[in-house]
Amino acid sequence: MYFNELNLHPSLLRGITERGYTEMTAVQEQTLSQTLLGKDAAVQSQTGTGKTAAFLVTIFERMLGRATPQRKRALIIVPTRELAVQIEGEARLLSRHLDFTVGCFFGGVGYPGQLALLKKGVDLAVGTPGRLLDLSERGHLRLKEVGWLVIDEADRLFDMGFLPDIKRLLAGMAPPSARQSMLFSATLNRVSRRIAAEYLNHPAFIELTPEQLTVDTITQRLYHVKSHIKANLLLGILHQQKPRNALIFTNMRHSAARLAKKLELNGFRARHLSGDLPQSQRLRIIDDFMAGKFSFLVATDVAARGLHIDDLEMVINYDLPQDIENYVHRIGRTARAGNSGQAISFACERFGKHLDDIESFIAMKIPVETAAASLFATDNGLEHELKMRAHRRPQNSGSPQRNSGRNQRPGMRWERKPLTSPA
Repeated sequence: MYFNELNLHPSLLRGITERGYTEMTAVQEQTLSQTLLGKDAAVQSQTGTGKTAAFLVTIFERMLGRATPQRKRALIIVPTRELAVQIEGEARLLSRHLDFTVGCFFGGVGYPGQLALLKKGVDLAVGTPGRLLDLSERGHLRLKEVGWLVIDEADRLFDMGFLPDIKRLLAGMAPPSARQSMLFSATLNRVSRRIAAEYLNHPAFIELTPEQLTVDTITQRLYHVKSHIKANLLLGILHQQKPRNALIFTNMRHSAARLAKKLELNGFRARHLSGDLPQSQRLRIIDDFMAGKFSFLVATDVAARGLHIDDLEMVINYDLPQDIENYVHRIGRTARAGNSGQAISFACERFGKHLDDIESFIAMKIPVETAAASLFATDNGLEHELKMRAHRRPQNSGSPQRNSGRNQRPGMRWERKPLTSPA
């Protein structure tokens, strides 16, 4: 089914067309069939299926058709700052021919700009729970004015411990019957269903591919490899495959930084992304990656969800995730919106123990490939690492006897006393 068959407002349809959307995805078709009628919806859908456009088109079309003179705004709650920024950007593109104001609200940045935006008036606000709750408790964000609510990546929100904040935000809003609400989650688990039943108004439950958590268009491969030669295998794969871009996952922040540096030393344009970086720097890195200013982003799971990258060619699990669900969220960064992609995973002696649980969770065996010796590339950055280690090593590590007199103050000399046991 095509968007132009939905009888949408001409200005909204113009923005959809200019965005390049013509035929609807399955999640868009099934969701819009309910939500454009004003119904609530709880949707299970994996990442990369077009759910963002599904709820934004709903919100804008319903806003355009509202009959009440009372001001109502839409609120979209997301787990990460990166996702908030990306949804804001998508909303601006779809509403470019509409007279709506879009705003983004998250922590880690100053208040003045966000407060000025709220004072001016925002039709669609997207943000993270902590900052939204803070703004509402200070009286700047009036939750009673929310006429459309979206809880996006609900399972991730709950996993990150935001459930109490979500409940406090919902408690400040009008009752479910007085607003339209949508909940989206990669898996409609028990907690997501309970929240939907309690805070949504008789929602339609829409479950897409509930038994298949990974996308058919992702080619998955697995290599069993020792930790000390994983970098050589990674370099060989990048030399052989020559991907246009790739998102590479590690489990620890220091590993991400070290691996990105190693890639740079071997001639690959790379940066790293982790939660300890300043927010402004994280957003700049993401923007540069999406703009193609560098080709390889090494990230921890802070980027596993909510990072929407058009035409991402490859995902590499340099470390298998310790949280089995993160395997699905990681590889879901590629093969988005019907495109194809590759997901390559390394199972080493440290993180390979999670493989059985991952395969049980996705209900399939990841195809194993044996790496030929020719696939392992020389690490040209190893010499640099050895030099850095030598530089950090203390220069004077000898005993006082071997350094006799060299590090003594004038007038001082070492005096060896016999060892005696305590009295």
